[in-house]
Amino acid sequence: MGTTLLTGANGSLAIPAVSYLLSNYPSCTAVLAVRDTTDHDTNTARLRKTIAGLPHGSVSIRQLDLASLSSVQTFATEVHEEVVEGKLPPLVAIICNAYTWCINGGTQYSKDGFERSMAVNHIGHLALTLRLLGDMDKSGRIVFLSSDSHEPGRAGFEKYPPILPEDLNTLVHPAPDKKGEEVGRGFQRYGLSKLAIVMSMYELQRNLKKSEHFKDIAVIAMDPGGMLDSRTFGGADVPALWKTIITVMNWLQPLLKLMKPTLRRTSDAAKDLIDLSMHAQFAGQEGHFEMRRKVASSPASRDETMQAALWNKSLEWSGITQSDTALPLNDA
Repeated sequence: MGTTLLTGANGSLAIPAVSYLLSNYPSCTAVLAVRDTTDHDTNTARLRKTIAGLPHGSVSIRQLDLASLSSVQTFATEVHEEVVEGKLPPLVAIICNAYTWCINGGTQYSKDGFERSMAVNHIGHLALTLRLLGDMDKSGRIVFLSSDSHEPGRAGFEKYPPILPEDLNTLVHPAPDKKGEEVGRGFQRYGLSKLAIVMSMYELQRNLKKSEHFKDIAVIAMDPGGMLDSRTFGGADVPALWKTIITVMNWLQPLLKLMKPTLRRTSDAAKDLIDLSMHAQFAGQEGHFEMRRKVASSPASRDETMQAALWNKSLEWSGITQSDTALPLNDA
């Protein structure tokens, strides 16, 4: 069937996604990227246990730190060489699932000096995808993770709307948080990273369409919904009030989902993520999805002038030049 690459493979959404992938697409070769491959990481240990309990073909767990562009380059080079040598089949899906947010501790930075949410969620994934395009099946799929936080007024925890600044460089080098604004600004930075993902999804698809070789590769940004059982909400920097709200909502989830279907479990979101990435039903489909349904992204995310401007900045931040990708960048 080909190789499926999944980042953040030991995450709350990813582990049930791996289980569903191996159970329903057993002929695929799975490359599972995590930041820490050792079993000292309890989440990686859980991933290994999940894999061990399932029939599967070729599965490997590999180290990738999306907060380091050097790590991204090393990882992509290794995958590329294995595809060229025939050790891995061509990539049929790149699923950019890994993410981070920095909610309560002020601005944090990647190893390359960029705001960490933007670095991991957007820049690292874009660099990875562009480096691996030449190793993809001609009808492969690229799936990014969207969120309702990319659209002003939709996310329940939003305090400051995710609006692109005039100076795009402030996305990666934001001003220090003012006292008392740390939580709101942290969530805003997360929302801005998701907005950047959605906008770049459109621009990447547009550039792929210009190439005869890549025109059939489909790009999707999927909002998996509000996953109330995600361990993200138990993080040390998540405010106590948020934890209380999520705990109550998680307990009431069977009732709440009748009123708002996007409030659901990671296991349900995992099925949609893998099917969008793999199932014949979604072959050739592209654009913005909420769960399994194609929906409009925010009005701002569909501004093609800003998409192009952000794309060019993202190439600059990621250090991607024509020598790093098979995608023609002359018109980007």
